[in-house]
Amino acid sequence: MWGLSFVAQSEGASIGTFTFNGLRTLLGGIVLVPLVFLSFKNENKKLPQGEKKKFPFKDVIIGGVCCGIPLFVGGNLQQHAFNYIDVGKVGFITALYMVLVPVIGIFLKQRARFNIWIGVALGVIGLYFLSIPAGDFSIGKGELITICCSVAFAVHILVIDHFCKKINNIALSCAQFFVAGLLSVICMFIFEEPKIDEIAGAWLPLVYAGVMSCGVAFTAQIFGQKYSEPAVASLLLCLESVFAVLFGWLLLKQMLSQRELLGCLIMFIAIIFTQVPTEVFVKIFKRKPKAEN
Repeated sequence: MWGLSFVAQSEGASIGTFTFNGLRTLLGGIVLVPLVFLSFKNENKKLPQGEKKKFPFKDVIIGGVCCGIPLFVGGNLQQHAFNYIDVGKVGFITALYMVLVPVIGIFLKQRARFNIWIGVALGVIGLYFLSIPAGDFSIGKGELITICCSVAFAVHILVIDHFCKKINNIALSCAQFFVAGLLSVICMFIFEEPKIDEIAGAWLPLVYAGVMSCGVAFTAQIFGQKYSEPAVASLLLCLESVFAVLFGWLLLKQMLSQRELLGCLIMFIAIIFTQVPTEVFVKIFKRKPKAEN
């Protein structure tokens, strides 16, 4: 869903970064409102007869603000990047959050395995081949914006991990969309001039990005992270980059050069490498030689 959303975001980039993101995230929040009440009603049905659970407005608001701010930052940086680079490149650079999640975890007193550092090194090399043309040591504006976007999404994954086991997941998802949407709409009126006819012309990308990418995929992320550690979740989520390239090729006819494809491959190897359990390396390097007959 996220991979195809890159195509929708690219097609809707013309109406303005904050306009597109503000409308899509608010739409994502609106479609979840009925599900929030149904979910909470279902939770009360499971309680013993006579007991009734009050809706935790305070916890939902706190969780929504904490999750919505990095979503607002990451989403708008990513959307703005489509003005400079194509779908496939945005997808793969965004996937750098896969490496950033365990690295940021170090500052949260989470122990990092040695293969994470190797993955970071490989990720930097892959990013170099993907983002920097041969003989040019500068990073373009679009690549730099997407790197910052990746940092914001890494923070978002870690914040989701903190709240997903404490708050009703649908309510948390709904709240984060309203926070991100309201912040984007405020910026929309400050920095952009939204036009009704342009918005109407981008209705299909907006609906897909709002309902499927936000309402369904981001909510599914919260449910998924409830049962898995952040690093493993980010490994699976990074597959959006693969589908971004696939759909960019199928629908937008966007191609990557051999050098850029090599960078994508190295980054993907880095992504996978960071998640290989330490025990695997221990078994490989401590394997005993076969006894001679």
